[in-house]
Amino acid sequence: MSSSALPSRVLYIDLTKKRFWIEDRKELFEEYIGGSGVAIQLLKEECSKGTDPLGPDNPIIFTVGPLTCLFPMASKTVAMFKSPLTGELGESHAGGRSAVAIRSAGYGAIVIKGASDMPLYIAVHGNRVYFKDAAAYWGMESTLTVGRVIRENEPGSGVRSIMRIGGAGERLVRYAMVTTETFRHFGRLGLGAVFGSKKLKALVVSGKNTIEVPNKKLYRDVYEELFKLMVESDLLKKYHEIGTPINVLTLNALKGLPTRNLKSGEFEGAEAISGERLAKNFLGRRAACSHCPVACIHLAALREPYEDEPYFYKTTWISYDYELTYALGSMLGISDTVGFLKLVDSIEKYGLDAMSAGVCLAWATEAYEKGLVSKEELAGVEPKWGDYEAYIKMARMIVAQPNEFYKHLAMGVEAAATKYGGLEFALAFGGNEMPGYHTGPAAYVGYLTGARHSHLDSAGYSLDEKTIGATPSPEKIAEELFKEEVWRQVLSSLVVCFFARRVYSPEKTAKALSAVGVERSEKELASLGEKILAEKYDFKLREGFNPENLRVPRRITETPTPHGKISEETIKRAVSFYVEKVKSAKKQPLNL
Repeated sequence: MSSSALPSRVLYIDLTKKRFWIEDRKELFEEYIGGSGVAIQLLKEECSKGTDPLGPDNPIIFTVGPLTCLFPMASKTVAMFKSPLTGELGESHAGGRSAVAIRSAGYGAIVIKGASDMPLYIAVHGNRVYFKDAAAYWGMESTLTVGRVIRENEPGSGVRSIMRIGGAGERLVRYAMVTTETFRHFGRLGLGAVFGSKKLKALVVSGKNTIEVPNKKLYRDVYEELFKLMVESDLLKKYHEIGTPINVLTLNALKGLPTRNLKSGEFEGAEAISGERLAKNFLGRRAACSHCPVACIHLAALREPYEDEPYFYKTTWISYDYELTYALGSMLGISDTVGFLKLVDSIEKYGLDAMSAGVCLAWATEAYEKGLVSKEELAGVEPKWGDYEAYIKMARMIVAQPNEFYKHLAMGVEAAATKYGGLEFALAFGGNEMPGYHTGPAAYVGYLTGARHSHLDSAGYSLDEKTIGATPSPEKIAEELFKEEVWRQVLSSLVVCFFARRVYSPEKTAKALSAVGVERSEKELASLGEKILAEKYDFKLREGFNPENLRVPRRITETPTPHGKISEETIKRAVSFYVEKVKSAKKQPLNL
């Protein structure tokens, strides 16, 4: 079976009634292209104002784009939902095979509604949808085990995607993630908890559709142009060779590496957890998402002897990147490389978002140091910077939630600090725990204003790094961040990996779209990006987001950045300018 180059079929799945149906939403995809653009419209259709994020009326929406399956690095899936962590927009992107599987099954989007009265998993194989009993899987805490068991029972080996949760999702940890293909994740903002609230253990997708390309010559020419840039230029070289952990030593030299709950921007143990050290001593292999020539997924091979069997060893494969290295390394003062990898492995198996988990553990350590929480409240654990074994125990208790303290810690650092104190060093922005860049004011303005409260919204860290010694005004920061986030709405509607953002320039993006029969000028794409961003802000504001109430943790103003100390006034002024730009964008008509 073949399908159009513009995906427009939407698969709706009702977990409550155990039924499904398919609708052609051609008009939606023609206007918003796919990915984030379509997802925010479907979210606004399906999620009523004030919906409980962990209630049955919170939908899960997966979307792909017109370049999926056709062009390299158009390899991501957008997941959109109401976040149980922030109470407003939830959006997370994942690679692996998820995008190719959804597109090959014949869909541009999957909408999951309602909630099951029993544990189940869904298997989507082309036009067929199966509701399968998952009672035997419920209680499996390891995402690795869940994936292994489902692989043995579902067809489609090599082309399917298995998206699943571990113990964190079942226990409704607000920053639980969804794992796909073992080493990729829908990590941020709590999609795993939404799965758990619906008693949905996993979603399996496979298909065998082919896609018709209307202009084959142009398609070949554009494909070759993009592919050569990816593999022959230096634009993506670092992602393949060292991977994103190459940032560790760079940021440490700038004194922009968050260390010990951001008491410092410099970590004396940075070399031990650097990308270079990991590549030299632990890198076992690289892996890639479907249709990606870069292979940025770096897997450490951790070889350990069995306790009772001399000369017998087990090898654990552990995926690592910069965000994990920051959150579970420098942020916790861990410089023991093996210990760091063991903590990463634990966090991954439980299905916890690494950034949120690391920030929560760092806050808990400092709160214990300051006497805000007791050893009894910590269930007997005494966290100390660098003590990875203590943090492994605490990660287990975030999932198990044996007492009130861990129940609050499972709700995020904002909730825990509101209850126990220490908000001044609770590093959350808009409710989402901070990423690993203490680079200057633009990074924090980006965390606060970005639609997802993520470093990937507007790359403020990049603006900081480019302007060291010449800090821009608050107005200029807002202008540059807005411009970047607008363009990223286009890329996330295609859905293109942000690592390829310098390859998919506006000119090349327009050419790629033309090759698959979608005509958009560069100006029209920019207008579309503004409209999508404004639509996201509409949803955020509707669900209670208020830019005037954003909290600026005092800690970020105390610890010097590469731009020196930053003031709360500077950040708030830039936030105000940014919000005005979003309001202006909303007033502009979309000229298509």
